[in-house]
Amino acid sequence: MTVESLMLVAIGIVLLYFGAEGLVRGSAAVAERLGLAPIVIGLTVVAFGTSMPEMVVSVSAALDERAPIAIGNVVGSNIANIALILGVCALIRPLTVNARIVRLDLPIMIVLSLALVLAVADDRVGRIEGAILVATLAVYTIVSLRLAEREPADVQQEFASGTPKGPRKIWLDFLLIAGGLGFLVLGARALVTGGTTLASSFGISDAVIGLTVVAVGTSLPELATSVLAASRGEGDIAVGNVVGSNIFNILGIVGTASLVRPLLGTAMTPLDLGVMFGAAVVLLPLARSGFRLTRPEGGLLLTGYVIYTAILATRGLGI
Repeated sequence: MTVESLMLVAIGIVLLYFGAEGLVRGSAAVAERLGLAPIVIGLTVVAFGTSMPEMVVSVSAALDERAPIAIGNVVGSNIANIALILGVCALIRPLTVNARIVRLDLPIMIVLSLALVLAVADDRVGRIEGAILVATLAVYTIVSLRLAEREPADVQQEFASGTPKGPRKIWLDFLLIAGGLGFLVLGARALVTGGTTLASSFGISDAVIGLTVVAVGTSLPELATSVLAASRGEGDIAVGNVVGSNIFNILGIVGTASLVRPLLGTAMTPLDLGVMFGAAVVLLPLARSGFRLTRPEGGLLLTGYVIYTAILATRGLGI
């Protein structure tokens, strides 16, 4: 059963990665055909599309009444996005950070991280809280799009070069979208089923599985997108992708999952929530120092992630 569970987890992660890739490329191509600006596509289609694995997995877990996986996936993904992904990206190449991200988006991410900590303090997230989160996402998206129109030409060009390109024929665009959605659903089911079975086999809690295997697996699209942007010297896209994804994870994913079914018994510890909030807070002064993330700062973030993962491993194995 353990080998089968591991295979399900591996298959789920692969399906989620290619599902997100297909959905993002197809949707971005359709959006471009409709005349949307590249920066708008980057802030909506790409940012939300790379978070679709987290969305599908958390909603699937909520339907299965696996609240620790649904919430753990978001908390773990937000930690991994900052500490693992930005850490790796900054080691590849120091990241230049757009001033708007530092002055607006990062503070919003910190406030929302604190809101999530308070929301799960009573070990549940209800439908009313979910509705508030989804409504806030709608407001945030509208404001972001209006502000994006005022970005300078060089930032607009950077998003244009970083926008994924789809096929030249429109029917292939829709095929990518449909195939991507199908892969996401199948991948989410495989990952949740394999992860929960694996947890039971080793006596590991759903929360630890959600914070580690599931969270890292669903963060692969963000990792691929950000690493590619970093290697091209497009720091704005790498950092913006992570910050935008974290905001969407809290508002869109927790909000939608709790609307589908109230999340009862989230099983998040003060350490898990504290690390998520702490990572968001620490990123702000790092990004403000010269509006860039340097290699030493990337190394600091990555070291923090390794330490946190080691703590989770000892907790999961009961050491």
